[in-house]
Amino acid sequence: MQPVKLMKKRFVRSLFSLLLFAGLGFSSMAQEVQPITSVAELQQRLAAHVRQPKFAAATWGVKVVSLETGAVLFEENPQLYFSPASNSKLYTVALVLDRLGGDYRIKTSLYSSNQPDSRGVLKGDLLIYGRGDPTFNRRLNSGDLFRALDPLVHAATNAGIRRIEGDVVGDESFFRGPPFGSGWAWDDMQYYYGAPISALTINDNRLEIVVKPGTEVGSPCSLAIRPATDWLVLSNRTETVAQEGARRIHFYRPLDQNVVYVFGQLPLEGTVYADDVTVPDPAGLFAAFFREALVRHGVTVTGRARAVGWLDRQIQPLDLTQLVELGSVESRPLRELAREVQKPSQNLYTDLLLAHLGALRQSPTARSLESAEDAGLRELSRFLGEAGVRRADVQFEEGSGLSRNNLTTPNATIALLQFMHRHREAAAYLDALPVAGVDGTLRNRMKATAAAGNLKAKTGTLRWANSLSGYVTSAAGEQLAFSIMLNRYRNTDPHRTARAEIDTIAVMLAEFQGRSTP
Repeated sequence: MQPVKLMKKRFVRSLFSLLLFAGLGFSSMAQEVQPITSVAELQQRLAAHVRQPKFAAATWGVKVVSLETGAVLFEENPQLYFSPASNSKLYTVALVLDRLGGDYRIKTSLYSSNQPDSRGVLKGDLLIYGRGDPTFNRRLNSGDLFRALDPLVHAATNAGIRRIEGDVVGDESFFRGPPFGSGWAWDDMQYYYGAPISALTINDNRLEIVVKPGTEVGSPCSLAIRPATDWLVLSNRTETVAQEGARRIHFYRPLDQNVVYVFGQLPLEGTVYADDVTVPDPAGLFAAFFREALVRHGVTVTGRARAVGWLDRQIQPLDLTQLVELGSVESRPLRELAREVQKPSQNLYTDLLLAHLGALRQSPTARSLESAEDAGLRELSRFLGEAGVRRADVQFEEGSGLSRNNLTTPNATIALLQFMHRHREAAAYLDALPVAGVDGTLRNRMKATAAAGNLKAKTGTLRWANSLSGYVTSAAGEQLAFSIMLNRYRNTDPHRTARAEIDTIAVMLAEFQGRSTP
């Protein structure tokens, strides 16, 4: 029996080694059997992982440094350009925290040409002037959009307004430029992650469409919009099928149109299907919901809701100094907005912050065609130079990473992470990041590993780009900064994703028992 047992042990060990080399996700088990105790061994293990034959057509970019000694523990193609996807948000959030500070709040104002009279009548339009506050939404207000608008309504009623003899005008002219980021793909723009950019943003510039099965087989499904509004028109192309039928629902909103075509089928007595679609003209929708909120609070409005933007203001310039500011509300502090950006990887909020900073850097009366986005990117370039990042290493078209044309290097991302680690807003920057196995876009990754509850990093995902960059504490207690990017990897194993390949590296760093030397 002893020889058979010995053969079994040797077979198991050989099989385990083969699986480890094949990168099938057993790294944490491997460390328990054979801990990595030296930098040389860590480098050997990481090099073996990224240089497997299955990655021959892909490109890895990896850099790991000690935040304590500055030593480089590992690097693979650190100087090459990669598509960072949402790792771009690391740059935008760092920029706004540096320039504005964690206590900064974005103001939304109510203006008119005059004060309301003694009876509370405002003769003329009520102007809502937005500057990019993203927090007027249901999600942050217990699912109630009108609760989100309450502070703005109270600002109006506290100014004495009881009746408005004019229009409710949503003014989004603080941002110059198109309502989408440079380099975005057209087919992203009907989905929540491609929501239009507007200085007056409402409900993340999207609405929820709810689809319920009809009353009998062959009947159309029932459609509804939440929050209820006639801002979108629904074209119902659906059918209720037999109870054993499949659920298939698809939405399509042509660009710049307010018609949403709903296709597909739901089984009789099946579950309700709901999903979000983006809306055209968010400032107009903001004005419409705000008008309704005013009416709900007993304010009479004789006019309609409408919107104006930067193109309108080129013809009819707006001089805020000639208007009366009747009231205002402020957003949550920037450190909280940073969490709302980084943890769920919120594209719209990122682009709003970049545009807000860019607009602050522009002359309010200039007729320049430079967009707020471009002005923000110009400020980003300045900031990166101050942070010790080679400006040539970062080529961004927009702030969130939805553009496939954004480029950066692992060298640049590491330099940024090192700079922010010692920054006055380091705590806000770190706290905004998803935590492995706990929250945000990392809540379901690296659970039950040494990285869980330890690693804090920004994810990034596009079709051919995956990334993970941030901070982790090794098993020896050393603080590390890392940037991992995998581009153009076509996975042929349905049980082994690109994310899992990246996570294998991250877990190795968390389990590393050695220490670097200066």
